[in-house]
Amino acid sequence: MSALAGKLREVTGKSATRKIRTEESMPAVVYGLKDNVSMVVNPKELKKLIEVKGRNALIELKIEGDSDRNVVLKEFQAHPLRSGWLHADFLEVDVTKEIRVKVPVLLVGTSPGEKQGGLVNHILRNIEVESIPMNIPEKIEIQMGEVQLNDVIHVSDLTVGEGVKITNDPSDAVLTVHVEKVKEEKADEDEAVESAEAEEPSDTAVKKEAGSK
Repeated sequence: MSALAGKLREVTGKSATRKIRTEESMPAVVYGLKDNVSMVVNPKELKKLIEVKGRNALIELKIEGDSDRNVVLKEFQAHPLRSGWLHADFLEVDVTKEIRVKVPVLLVGTSPGEKQGGLVNHILRNIEVESIPMNIPEKIEIQMGEVQLNDVIHVSDLTVGEGVKITNDPSDAVLTVHVEKVKEEKADEDEAVESAEAEEPSDTAVKKEAGSK
């Protein structure tokens, strides 16, 4: 479990929020098991933690003036123009009870089907899982070296750790590797046009036939 420091937010409002951000801090809210808490954290420290441990990392939030809480990042608001976060929401969790979160699906390597002209269509980029917080995987990887041309990878083909349950429909497609249909249809269309042109009489033949009548 990773630790993150914070402190209670005593003053709210727009001017107070601007002051917090000028001090390289960020307002945040903890939605607790018994109460909700307004606080401030260091956005750079939080972002670094998430980059290392993953979006669903279990965090020990050490709040100055409050009790320590086990939380996961619920959501965050990024700055629309500059890099950086403006606000974060945390969800306090009971480490002994299961929670439901989304885990990213990452493709590792290159499919042999791509070398044969196939295109990868990554359909499901996040999978929903149910697990106690300590067992939530950072990511679900698909080894693309094992995926051939015309293969379809379904949710049922994914592997997760013990104690982790995928809640998506097992029959849902996660990715496919196929030759681009547009190209296939274009080739069929060109072939049909060429065939029709070959069967159509030339202008000269039509004029000769008209003149002989």
